[in-house]
This record gives sequence, C-alpha cells and structure tokens, in this order.
Amino acid sequence: MNDSLPGPGPEAEPQLVEAEEAYDPAGPAPLGVERAPTGDAEVDALLQRLGDADHLATDGHIEVYEDVHRGLRDALTALDARPGPPAPSPSSPHTPPYTPSYNRS
Repeated sequence: MNDSLPGPGPEAEPQLVEAEEAYDPAGPAPLGVERAPTGDAEVDALLQRLGDADHLATDGHIEVYEDVHRGLRDALTALDARPGPPAPSPSSPHTPPYTPSYNRS
C-alpha cells in the first residue's frame, strides 16, 4: 500500500466544517407571524416580546413564552381588580321583596 495517494489534504477539512456550520436547518428562524395591535400598550408590548423567540434556539423559547404568559395573566387579573359599577343589591327597589303566601283553609 502507498500512503501518498492523491486526494484532499488536511487543509480541506476546515472548509468542509465551515460549510456545515453555515447551514443549520435546526437553527433559529423567524416564523413571520404578524402581531396586530390590541390598543392596550401593555398587552401590545407583551405580544411584541414574542418576537424575541424568533432569534433563539428552541430551548430558549420557554423563557419567552412563560414571561409573556405571566404578563398577560397579570393584565387580565388587573382588569378584575379595577373598580366598576356597583353590583345590584339582592332586593332592588323595582322588585318587591319575596313574601311567601300560605293558604290556610
């Protein structure tokens, strides 16, 4: 056997490695999902934060999703805490109080 066969030398291997690193089908890629404004600045900012996941590897998405979920949940909870109109009382002035009628015959 002859070890001096013609072929690519060791200098060709780094080029091959660089070409493989340049193409990564599992790498982060934007989904291109449009986010329509809601009119609520806080909610719009949280929805915009979802775009951060476009530049992260899949294992980094959970942090973004949990952050957005927490913010949206807090925004909904705040809606429940806002003072609104008073609740109607059980006996409204338009409704006569219930009085049972007994027929004693």
